[in-house]
Amino acid sequence: MKYALMVFQAPAEYEGLSQEEQPAVSAEYYALRDDPRVLGGAPLQPVHSATTLRGREGQTVITDGPFADTKEVFGGWFLAEADDLDAVLEIAGRIPALRFGGAVEVRPLVEGPH
Repeated sequence: MKYALMVFQAPAEYEGLSQEEQPAVSAEYYALRDDPRVLGGAPLQPVHSATTLRGREGQTVITDGPFADTKEVFGGWFLAEADDLDAVLEIAGRIPALRFGGAVEVRPLVEGPH
């Protein structure tokens, strides 16, 4: 089964790392892509670069930045394939955002005809 691993992080936590620590944490993210069960993934640009579209009363409203001001932001994603939930949770548990107060949402993909 394929799973989306959506990484939510507190940007201030990562930015608070020293210049020596930041490359080491980034290397941990890149190392996840070496796991043969990880099919892809990418970090996202900072939240201030976001544009949000919302449907409201039949109209599309476009705003700069995220729709809601939150402590955690969607920072990136991985796509993994694993035999079961336990196996994919092992992969997700290695995501550094967890050490810095972030979260990883693991969700199975809908496979087959949609």
